[in-house]
Amino acid sequence: SSGVSNRPFTMSNSTPTTDNEKKKSKGNRSPCSPSRVLHIRQIPNGVTREEVVSLGFPFGKVTNLLMLRGKGQAFLEMASLDAAVSMVNYYTPAPPHLHNQPVYVQYSNYKELRIDNQHNQARPQAAWQGVNAVQHGNLGITNSPAAEGGVLPSHGSVLRIIVENTFYPVTLDILYQIFSKFGFVLKIITFHKNNQFQALLQYADAANAYYAKMSLDGHSIYTGCCTLHIDFSKLTNLTVKYNNDKSRDFTRIDLPFGDGQRTMETSIPFATQNAIFPSHTVPPGFAPPLDFPQGAAPGPLTVPTSAAPGHMTIPGIPGNSVLLVSNLNPEAITPYGLFILFGVYGDVHRVKIMFKKRGIALVQMADATQAQLAINYLNGQRLYGRVMYATLSKYQTIQLPREGQEDKGLTKDYSNSPLHRFKNPSSKNFQNIFPPSATLHLSNIPPSVTVDDLKNLFTSKGSTVKGFKFFQKDCKMALIQLGSVEEAVHALIELHNHDFGENQHLRVSFSKSSI
Repeated sequence: SSGVSNRPFTMSNSTPTTDNEKKKSKGNRSPCSPSRVLHIRQIPNGVTREEVVSLGFPFGKVTNLLMLRGKGQAFLEMASLDAAVSMVNYYTPAPPHLHNQPVYVQYSNYKELRIDNQHNQARPQAAWQGVNAVQHGNLGITNSPAAEGGVLPSHGSVLRIIVENTFYPVTLDILYQIFSKFGFVLKIITFHKNNQFQALLQYADAANAYYAKMSLDGHSIYTGCCTLHIDFSKLTNLTVKYNNDKSRDFTRIDLPFGDGQRTMETSIPFATQNAIFPSHTVPPGFAPPLDFPQGAAPGPLTVPTSAAPGHMTIPGIPGNSVLLVSNLNPEAITPYGLFILFGVYGDVHRVKIMFKKRGIALVQMADATQAQLAINYLNGQRLYGRVMYATLSKYQTIQLPREGQEDKGLTKDYSNSPLHRFKNPSSKNFQNIFPPSATLHLSNIPPSVTVDDLKNLFTSKGSTVKGFKFFQKDCKMALIQLGSVEEAVHALIELHNHDFGENQHLRVSFSKSSI
């Protein structure tokens, strides 16, 4: 067990609560400075440790938990301060729900938790060890505390979904809309079996699948009907041959339509409909869906008073292509830098850095699939010394400044930029999208440029070159390994499209390989 900074925190049946903690529990806003330990309050009776741990699951590793039974409170310790800050920033404007009741997350005065009683320690360990094992790829959970706590068995990233009592039609797009709240959905295949609507859905990460199943299993899409029953599939990967109303691969826009119906936007659902359920699937006057858990999305599914009858607006779900990017370094960030970085995952049309809050920006992607890709790969990435956060914005487009309006060059239109990587639907770039890594893939290198030339170029931008090699079959391409992922991010921003002269420009991407 770990020691506590400032004062001990002992887990026992009579754990004291300080006056400061009591005062904090009365208000929604915490005066505490950021801490790895988070205070969670108004927890309903019957909530399990696993459910409390799941609140921290999307943001990083959970290292400790203290449940205060009878007080409706808990203390959750995250592995890093960045994870805790991200969690509080996310849940403050949109509190998560447990057992259909809102719970509130704020910083604690404690800097660490110390669990002294080994007997009481075993069961909390079951919760966070099980979740963290899933999150970090250790899916074969065999330790006895985890087994005692009843953590789900090992599984992958593919879910099998059965929809019972389908009084109203359920479509692939509706499933995408719901399940995308919990992570990046790669593929969906729908079919009918045993007179039931079923689907296979693959996430980019097994952690997302775990969280979606735990949050959605047993809930109904519409009040009293279309109930979801979710299990883990034995399949490890889905093969999608067609993009239509029956199947979809959201990472491939080049697939044919096959025998299914072509949707208006085959690459994404709802790109042109302001993220709404299609009216033909929603009966007039229906009640909103039954309290879908909000651990991964801001706000419940609601019907605004301005919405037309039969339409339901879902704020902050895929369908919107504008991203809200926060916690940026105002001294270093530029619209062009965001354009280049986010352009690795899609074609950036516009960028706007907030005039009065230079640490916040809006980035408009070409479509919602690309926006989700950018979130999946860039949210939580370090950039210029800070952890950057990316989520969907409430705005549908970025407005350009009016003529004469003071902007100081903070809003840029890149919709016609020649640097877009995905203009050609058959481009190989669609198959070469990888997360930020310390190793960069270089291409379009002129024959006259040597190894030393390239090493010196990257060193001049502050990078530490750890390794370099040309491709054997094509000396126009190479791999360069830098000192860290953050260094590589900075180098990509600085050197993508670097001009070697004679109209030859360097192309830089993240690599899946290392040297």
